Amino acid sequence: MQFICNTRLVAISSMKNSYPRSSSAGFTLIELLTVIAIIGILAAILIPTIGAVREKAQRAVDANNLREIVKAAMIYAADNNDRLPDPSALAAAGTVTGGTNVYLWPGILAKNSILTDASFYFAKTDQHFDGIYPGTVIDPTSTGKKNLDTTFAAAGLSWEFVGGLRMGDPATTPVAFTRGLQSATGTWDPDSGVYKDSGGFIAYLGGNVVFQRSVANALTSNTSGKKVSNIRNAIPLTAKIYGVPAATGVTLGTVDGLLAEGD
Repeated sequence: MQFICNTRLVAISSMKNSYPRSSSAGFTLIELLTVIAIIGILAAILIPTIGAVREKAQRAVDANNLREIVKAAMIYAADNNDRLPDPSALAAAGTVTGGTNVYLWPGILAKNSILTDASFYFAKTDQHFDGIYPGTVIDPTSTGKKNLDTTFAAAGLSWEFVGGLRMGDPATTPVAFTRGLQSATGTWDPDSGVYKDSGGFIAYLGGNVVFQRSVANALTSNTSGKKVSNIRNAIPLTAKIYGVPAATGVTLGTVDGLLAEGD
């Protein structure tokens, strides 16, 4: 009987020893390299996609900002004989001071408490924007609150503006557009363009804001009604285009205003 029990114990012990021991070793080098390669492939696929989504989202913000700027200009016109901001007239009247004409365009809106947020005039992805927004458009401590904020009056605006428009002008008349548009080609300059040469926004008097890679034969002449490529043909002959020249490249508008051209 004792022999049988000993035999069973030996058999059980033998069976236990026959099971393979669990390995405590980690990943092999090949497995680690495979995981790293997969992560690299996924990153190569996802990073450009995420970047494109972020850029698209930011452009949507820019379009909304331009739309609000045009709305603000229309609100101003409703109380000023249907005239949108006219920097030349403002400079003569001294309504807003402390900067060149290009800054008076947004300055008159802020002076009338219509659009006071300075961030509306800058595109976050603008290649020439340093990422620092001026605190305000008008210096709140100035007498009569009519002096431009010094930081705002020295900043590189992302938009160019058309001054001297009336609400009775055609709905196809541009009011503001992304900096860097070239009159000769109807495309945006790669050096001065907010989005380089990928295109830009144009905000029209009718209230619509459109992103266009090129405006070649896409604008409407203010005099003949024909399709034109030069934005200077799409504004009234007495109107001017105001813009802050970028460090490099083409900026159609000037700080004192560039007159329209007849066609």
